Amino acid sequence: MKLRTLIASALLLLPVSAQEMPEMPKPVKQHEWLAQLAGEWESTMKCIAEPGKPPIEGKGSEKARMLGGFWVVSEGKGEMMGTAFYNILTLGYDPGKKQFTGTWVDSMTSTLWHYNGTLDEATNTLTLESEGPCPMRGGKICKFKEVIVIKDKDTKTFTSHIQGEDGKWTEMMSATSTRKK
Repeated sequence: MKLRTLIASALLLLPVSAQEMPEMPKPVKQHEWLAQLAGEWESTMKCIAEPGKPPIEGKGSEKARMLGGFWVVSEGKGEMMGTAFYNILTLGYDPGKKQFTGTWVDSMTSTLWHYNGTLDEATNTLTLESEGPCPMRGGKICKFKEVIVIKDKDTKTFTSHIQGEDGKWTEMMSATSTRKK
């Protein structure tokens, strides 16, 4: 067993010529679209706690950066109803699967949300779908849809929807963000 480990280690130390190295992947146009999300943003948010009732309003901020030209990594913070919250969002594009992918975690839940999505280039709209426990339904697993729309280089919107048992989508939260100058 030790000899096998020694041989494997020695092979890793052998020089590899440039001709033998595979070409590293390069960002594609979908990654370039994601780059629009990089920057510092200020947001106004509205949360619809109960249908027919006025929304609860809050404010937030976000710092997003590109990672290797492939991923947007965003850290956000905000306050709603006197409670502070923090989140981390990652978004990328998988050329092999031909879909956007990402994750979301926040300081209010223990859920790691996984996103898969599509881009409508004509409307600058990225639609991300996921499944997870709904706190308003006793933790029942529900379908969620998040929609990011780039309005212009300094304005974007984000809406979050939940799918009801009737199959219809209901908006739960919205935010309008402007780029800090």
